[in-house]
Amino acid sequence: MPPKKPVVVVTRKLPDSIETRMMELFDVHLNLDDTPMAKADLIEAVKKADVLVPTVTDRIDAKILSHAGDNLRLIANYGTGVDHIDLASTRQRGITVTNTPDVLTEDTADMTMALMLAVPRRLAEGARALHSGDWQGWSPTWMLGHRIYGKRLGIIGMGRIGSAVARRARGFGLSVHYHNRRRVHTEVEESLEATYWESLDQMLARVDIVSVNCPHTPATFHLLSARRLKLMQPHAYIVNTSRGEVIDENALTRMLIAGDIAGAGLDVFEHEPAVNPKLLKLDNVLLLPHMGSATIEGRIDMGEKVLVNIKTFADGHKPPDRVLGDAF
Repeated sequence: MPPKKPVVVVTRKLPDSIETRMMELFDVHLNLDDTPMAKADLIEAVKKADVLVPTVTDRIDAKILSHAGDNLRLIANYGTGVDHIDLASTRQRGITVTNTPDVLTEDTADMTMALMLAVPRRLAEGARALHSGDWQGWSPTWMLGHRIYGKRLGIIGMGRIGSAVARRARGFGLSVHYHNRRRVHTEVEESLEATYWESLDQMLARVDIVSVNCPHTPATFHLLSARRLKLMQPHAYIVNTSRGEVIDENALTRMLIAGDIAGAGLDVFEHEPAVNPKLLKLDNVLLLPHMGSATIEGRIDMGEKVLVNIKTFADGHKPPDRVLGDAF
């Protein structure tokens, strides 16, 4: 008899090519209508699954995991960030967790750079004015923004994505500064011409643009607190394509309204999909619905990583993308 296929529960709709390959390899339960699973559905999923394939929209906490059957041995996350999974509980229960590193790096860095260009140059405001019929023709003093060439960029989190942002920033003539839990290798610093700041406070007070590229962990929750945001210069901009929880969103909103920070480009939010309604009313922000990794190529690459992790685990080997600790 052929070996028994592992039972794999997928919580969201994935690209067709990935779902098709999963059907060929495993005993798969798909989410056909792409409706996010309720807590009760997740409980049923962990009860029956050998492998759970969640996404960032699924909160796999200790209460959910307390219902897991003994057969659940792998959580193959569809995505890089794993802050929605209680890793302490998975370790306690002997459940391996994998993610999909690298495949989203360039896409997220592209989006970061797009926001970094769009906010100082007021692209969203200009587009709204055009569509609303308010544009009366070219004027030498209308809709003036700021150039980014020659400005200082402060990157928080010089991991894969932060480094990719730094490479792009150099091409636009930005001076790269960074804060990281650990200083990167000398050759990386030299190639990026990057200046390391051990003190995040000191860096924030000296840069013109701040890019948040660190993961959300207990250590980075509200890393950019009200106190730290007040250290930024009034002409500075902030871009976040990481996780909304890294920034105190209410404090940021108050400062944007008061003009204490010049503007913000946000692809993630502290309580998403909810967005602070005061943010929605501001002209000096560009808000996107968590699109940083939203490319066809990236989504397929993510799925292929998930496939490799499950297949390797099912064959009795250690999957290549095991989550072992924090990156920041």
